[in-house]
Amino acid sequence: MNKLLEGKVAIVTGGAKGLGYGISRALASEGASVLISGRDGATAQAVAAEIERDFGSKAIGLAGDMGVKEDVLSMVQAAVDSFGGLDILVNNASLLSAGVLLEDKTDEMLRRTLEIGVWGNWWAMQAAFPHMKKRGGGSVINFSSIDAQTGAWLHSDYNINKLGIEGLTRSAAVEWGRFNIRVNAIAPGYIDTDMVAAVPAPVLEKIVAKIHVGRLGMAEEIARGVAFLTSENGGFMTGSTMSINGGQHMY
Repeated sequence: MNKLLEGKVAIVTGGAKGLGYGISRALASEGASVLISGRDGATAQAVAAEIERDFGSKAIGLAGDMGVKEDVLSMVQAAVDSFGGLDILVNNASLLSAGVLLEDKTDEMLRRTLEIGVWGNWWAMQAAFPHMKKRGGGSVINFSSIDAQTGAWLHSDYNINKLGIEGLTRSAAVEWGRFNIRVNAIAPGYIDTDMVAAVPAPVLEKIVAKIHVGRLGMAEEIARGVAFLTSENGGFMTGSTMSINGGQHMY
């Protein structure tokens, strides 16, 4: 069978851990060459080596901070230099600050959250645009969250960031559609990752009780959504936010 992303070049930010790890593997399994970026360069390189071993796809790992413009620009250029172009950008990297009420959040918490999210996505998309245009099209996947949809307690800076990303997603979809560049977002619910594992058990039980399918999601389920949106199967979708949350957005 032909692979969905054979011959495509992808970047996955924060692609060595949690959701990003599942996304990197899913894109590689469908034939894409993948650049994995993360603040822990050694882990990113280890995941790249694992991908090459498991799937035979080309992969490289790169250290970088999405809150530093120079790192973001270097990341995009590294993908183009290594693989000859760029077709897919998955802006997965994110930051969750300390869980405190809005009145106790600091300017620094908001600043850093927006740097990794809105600003990092903004820089990466602007840098990726000319390369995707040159290839005759491309696909950008940004990440929102169930928390932003429901106004989750203690996450005001995170929610601001994620809704800003949704606005960026729609604006780019409108402006870049004429170049065959599709821009979509995914809003995951609570997924079985290390971040969710750190939630106290009584709190997690209450969260799961609001998920209509009665369980946490799996990273692979988010990854399959990314693979769909970036392939020809999702070719008529742009400017959309795909909710993958077991129905949690419907209380």
